[in-house]
Amino acid sequence: MMVNEVKAFRDRAAEKDAVRSEIGFVRGRNLQSAHPCFAVGGKPNNKGRIHLPVSSGCNIECQFCDRAVNRTEKRPGVTGQVISPEEALEVVRQALELAPEITVAGIAGPGDTLATPYALETFRLIGEAFPHLIKCMSTNGLLLPDKADEVIAAGVETLTVTVNDIYPETLQYICGRMHYHGKIMSGIEGAEKLIANQLEGIRKAAEAGITVKVNTVLIPELNDDHIGDIAKAVAEAGAQIYNIIPLMPQYNMADLLPPSCNETDEARRDAERYITVFRHCQHCRADAIGVPGGKDYREQIYRNRIEPEMRFSHG
Repeated sequence: MMVNEVKAFRDRAAEKDAVRSEIGFVRGRNLQSAHPCFAVGGKPNNKGRIHLPVSSGCNIECQFCDRAVNRTEKRPGVTGQVISPEEALEVVRQALELAPEITVAGIAGPGDTLATPYALETFRLIGEAFPHLIKCMSTNGLLLPDKADEVIAAGVETLTVTVNDIYPETLQYICGRMHYHGKIMSGIEGAEKLIANQLEGIRKAAEAGITVKVNTVLIPELNDDHIGDIAKAVAEAGAQIYNIIPLMPQYNMADLLPPSCNETDEARRDAERYITVFRHCQHCRADAIGVPGGKDYREQIYRNRIEPEMRFSHG
């Protein structure tokens, strides 16, 4: 390697490190200490979040997803109830009285936050009533390019996009049917549209100053060899943090085996070549309240709101 090439390589590396060192500043606050789900390195143990289950509808049939209403399961896609944006404000008020350490108001389902209007409406209300809270949203990204301006206008500051592959030949087996602008899409066509929209949506959000994290469900023998490529693609689109979630076998993937700890660690190492990896995910419910890994206040807040157990339809 020539001297000039070495210098250029070092300059690129230094620039990359500088960008990584600035991950997650929201209104002057470092997400390393203010947002428990965006903190890389050491996990903050004194900051909490509240997940508001206002988004029951979904527009994609992910083959591993089993959305449900119950009080017992501890995983994403599960809530004890679905509430309205107006009810969400009261829930936040009560939660802050019990847990003033909450710094983040998040919406992560139990469906997709952009498939219905309720998440963005909730964020607008929270911005007015609780301006000090970080507004955090999770989405599958299918509608993110279409809704990016609304997401920005609603004051969303941190965004998680679930990207399970960048190769449509594989993604078609992970995400089945999807509803997009009145059309049902599937197979290669649907997978190509989803991948394109996710990457475009990440670019739009990142360019607007939103801190973007990408989640990938690690599925052995499907996308486990693609993790480095996924990480590289989303980093180039503007994502700053990457979170690998080991498959929880359920729904149409109930017969699959989850990845081992070694396989998960190897996938993380593959991703770290391109992007900072988050390692403290607690697989939280859609109605979680409190500090992750600590006391959960959802039963106290929702004790009079618990609905009968049910399963949601998919897609």
